[in-house]
Amino acid sequence: MKPITPNIKKITSVKELHSFAGLPSPLNPLITIIDHALTKNASQPADQKMLLDFYNISIKRSFKDELRYGKNHYDFDDGTMSFIAPNQLISIDGDDDRNKDGWSLLFHPDLIRAYPLGQAIKNYGFFSYAINEALHLSDDEEKTIEAIVQNIQKEINARLDHFSQDVIVSNLDLLLSYCNRFYSRQFITRKMASSDLLTNFDHLLNSYFSGNADLPLPTVEKLASQLHVSSAYLSDMLRSLTGRNTQHHIHNRLIERAKEVLITTDLSVSEIAYQLGFEYPQSFSKLFKTKTNFTPLEFRNSFN
Repeated sequence: MKPITPNIKKITSVKELHSFAGLPSPLNPLITIIDHALTKNASQPADQKMLLDFYNISIKRSFKDELRYGKNHYDFDDGTMSFIAPNQLISIDGDDDRNKDGWSLLFHPDLIRAYPLGQAIKNYGFFSYAINEALHLSDDEEKTIEAIVQNIQKEINARLDHFSQDVIVSNLDLLLSYCNRFYSRQFITRKMASSDLLTNFDHLLNSYFSGNADLPLPTVEKLASQLHVSSAYLSDMLRSLTGRNTQHHIHNRLIERAKEVLITTDLSVSEIAYQLGFEYPQSFSKLFKTKTNFTPLEFRNSFN
């Protein structure tokens, strides 16, 4: 067994995180808000990587570098938010001159486990987005976010009582709901990027279902990779613009192609299934029945 790479540090508690960042002991064992300007990273190696047992919500302002989205470049000068789920590998910049204008809110899954948010948080796809799919905030949106985070900070600073966790989790729930709304707005307002992505997605589906035999059945992950975005971002963008996620688009295009082949050729159902990329004809027949209320043969016979 290969040894664990020495520059990957696993951090499992808020207290350990504060120690690593050179900060005083945390006021709450399950949640913290860290001002980037207060962190000390001089002793960290330049290629330091970490695995955190936390959800991480961060905001950066006046980003110094140019970032890419697909093949395009975007201006990230205003406040941008990123979201990282627990146990994702992240890199720490060891350069003391890096931009430190912003904050990170980190909380352990145990904080929300007994609340509805513990399950609902899985529905927020932006925790699986890539870093170049950050949320870009308007001034008003940033003020809204900052007000909620300040409420959370006040509750962290206050003396713990029976209501502390309820209030913190309620504010987290509100924060994530606003972020979800703002991402939906971003999909609409960044029309050029979204339109380009939607067009390229359509071209990719056309190449899979253009009549060329023996292409593998496209997956959400494969399409997202070819479009240089995360699968979660692709599905959320499509759902925002069209009301349907990536898998729904794949299935709809597949069924349309299947109908065309059933009507215009004498190929067997098995041959059509293999041509469309299915490993098992039964899987194709089941999907076709689910989407059309007909078996493939019933659909074909309805035209005879």
